[in-house]
Amino acid sequence: MTTPTRRTPGAPGYLHGYAPAVRRSHGRRTVANSASYLLPRLDPGQSLLDVGCGVGTLTADLAAHLAPGRVVGVDTSADVLAAAREAADARGVAVELAVADACALPFADGEFDVVHAHQVLQHLPDPVAALREMRRVCRPGGTVAVRDADYATVHWHPASPALDAWLAGYRAAARIAGGDPDAGARLSSWARAAGFTDVVPSASVWSFATEQERDWWGGTWAERTEGSGLTQRLRGAGLTDGDVAAAAGAWRQWAADPDGWTAMVHGELLCRA
Repeated sequence: MTTPTRRTPGAPGYLHGYAPAVRRSHGRRTVANSASYLLPRLDPGQSLLDVGCGVGTLTADLAAHLAPGRVVGVDTSADVLAAAREAADARGVAVELAVADACALPFADGEFDVVHAHQVLQHLPDPVAALREMRRVCRPGGTVAVRDADYATVHWHPASPALDAWLAGYRAAARIAGGDPDAGARLSSWARAAGFTDVVPSASVWSFATEQERDWWGGTWAERTEGSGLTQRLRGAGLTDGDVAAAAGAWRQWAADPDGWTAMVHGELLCRA
């Protein structure tokens, strides 16, 4: 690896980009696999704001749980919101969509019963400011719910030096972009700094080991590593072209290995506004 080229924290641009492999990966997200911790706080008829909704499959699933409640999804990318519109229409649910910044939400104080963000805070230069803003637009007594990965916990079998180098490069790239790849472990401290006093922390795990799961998870990461917006970020973090190619190949090798297994821990918080 070469010496990383530093970027200004908070410089624009989503770390992963929106390449087809990224959209396919994010399009697998549902309440069951990405927001089950929130289910005890959800009731039909509630209003919900989904911050950083991306391709919108999780947003649409939340809308199905809350119907006939109002559900709004916001993201910084108008292009990805078009995919979110398709996801909502395919599910036959009503979802409002708008371009917005997590740190400057265009909504009134206390406008929503639930404010939710999945895999968002890890990409923000000021996650505490975003949590304060999420708290502002949540009604008193309502719920602010956040879930983020902790990349320090990623583990796989069999061992792979090329994937070890990839993970180190990914975590460096995330920090150069102004985010925190280990956000899942930081959520409680960020929530306290944002003024929350009633916080329920938890954790859950994504694990991929079946042939179908490995093919999907390893395949999307191989594509994202060598053919998406992430590729240049990895190079900026010090990975050479050879490192990138080796990492993509290692993901494919892992996916093809019947002994392949990987897991990632996620931190979760339910905060009372």
